[in-house]
Amino acid sequence: MTETSTTWLAACRVEDAVENGGVCVKNGEDQIALFYFTRRNEWFATQNECPHRKQMALSRGMTGSATDEPKVACPFHKKTFSLITGECLSGDECAIKTYPVRIENGTVYICTTQNF
Repeated sequence: MTETSTTWLAACRVEDAVENGGVCVKNGEDQIALFYFTRRNEWFATQNECPHRKQMALSRGMTGSATDEPKVACPFHKKTFSLITGECLSGDECAIKTYPVRIENGTVYICTTQNF
């Protein structure tokens, strides 16, 4: 049986976030892309690695919305991914991992789950 422990990573202070854009957050050897949509007052986190070229680039991608769904486009090949579900909105079979985000006392936390 696998046990799961939920861990919340303190990513940054709210005022340090890039408005309507992304930043890369290191979690050990992992890289997580953190996005803040000021006009929606919403936060999203995904893996930073683009599944096509295996490059750590999604945090530098272009953000926007497709039929009111927040998305990010890889800066290299413009494939777009839902920031809610991680699915590729460009019609490809690949997807990206998404992480829950919460704000507490002015700090942005990203949920990382570890199995052991």
